[in-house]
Amino acid sequence: MNYATDNHIGNSATARAKKTKTASRTARRVYGLDAETQGRRRGAERQAKVSACGDATDGFLKVSFLPRLQENKTVQACQDISKMESDFYSSLDSLAGHYRIVPMPTSHFEYPYNMALAVWDLEEKLKKSVGNFSELRLLQDSHRTYLLIEEKYSTGTTFYYIPIEPIYQMLKDHERRKNAHLLLSVCSYLYHIADVPYYRQQGSYLYWLYEMHREWTEEQDEDGEENERYIREFDKAEFIGDCMGQKFFSPMNLTFFEKRLNGFKSLDDFDKQCLDIGKKAFALFTDYPNESIFRNAPTHDEEEDEDTESESIGMEKYISFISDTKGWLYESIEEGINNEFNEYGAMDEPTIIKCFDGKELTEKSLDFESRLFNLLEDMCALLSNYKHNENE
Repeated sequence: MNYATDNHIGNSATARAKKTKTASRTARRVYGLDAETQGRRRGAERQAKVSACGDATDGFLKVSFLPRLQENKTVQACQDISKMESDFYSSLDSLAGHYRIVPMPTSHFEYPYNMALAVWDLEEKLKKSVGNFSELRLLQDSHRTYLLIEEKYSTGTTFYYIPIEPIYQMLKDHERRKNAHLLLSVCSYLYHIADVPYYRQQGSYLYWLYEMHREWTEEQDEDGEENERYIREFDKAEFIGDCMGQKFFSPMNLTFFEKRLNGFKSLDDFDKQCLDIGKKAFALFTDYPNESIFRNAPTHDEEEDEDTESESIGMEKYISFISDTKGWLYESIEEGINNEFNEYGAMDEPTIIKCFDGKELTEKSLDFESRLFNLLEDMCALLSNYKHNENE
């Protein structure tokens, strides 16, 4: 798995995380789940959506095929076809206006092809015009028929683990101290405002992993000298984590954020990358001063909680600060994470639902999430490659 670098999970996130049954494995950037691990989804039956597939008998040389309306329990149960069509086109007009798309004229076709063709056309246009479009559904409650849109920010089965040891090293380097101070402001924003978990917070997913791996390592007696070296890596991770925690937990980093940004001078490519990250973070801080990265995290029913635990990776597990993305300790934790996550069938991702049922529609969007995940990926890549860049 990766914490802001690229890596794929093989076969074999923080203070808000639940403890899981087994350990996992770490990496350096953004790691993806194996394709084979993504298969299982929850078996609860959901409202069938209207979809299209080609179907026709004769006359195909003279006319275009119309999509076939998939058999739908809701549609079949509806007795008042005219009201259903009226509700449907009212919902369609509302949806088209919201997303500023022009739907294909279909009302002149007979039911059910008019609605099937309209949904097929709508789906195609939404895929092209709405960046985070995930699913279109046709639903009916006891009062009306309406369309529902699901927008989801796809993390691409990527894990965002931000290493902090590189910033610690920058603070000790006179030539990079200005970079460290700017990045401290970014980290303070990510921790205080965006709510990114920290691996030294008790109760966080990575805190538990570090503790579990330390206990396991201390119990080994195969090679005393080598084991002592491994224990020192845990001590180092804890020391740097506590030291840096005191620094960027300080709200003063947010107070001086704009001043540090305006006074930062770029002298090389690394400086330019730091400045770009600083600008992105400050813009988010300005535009969304109170928004958490978990604001649109999926919610699960309590009765399904146990099932969800076994099938869905919570966002707090793949987003976090971490000590480092190099060395034995990192590789050990990475392996544990990979092993655990391969047991899951899905990942929780930021999701919003919009119902076009005649009620007032809230102006929700995933703009914040799109920009924040882009920032996290940039941070992970910059810090994971810091030592490499310094040696070039």
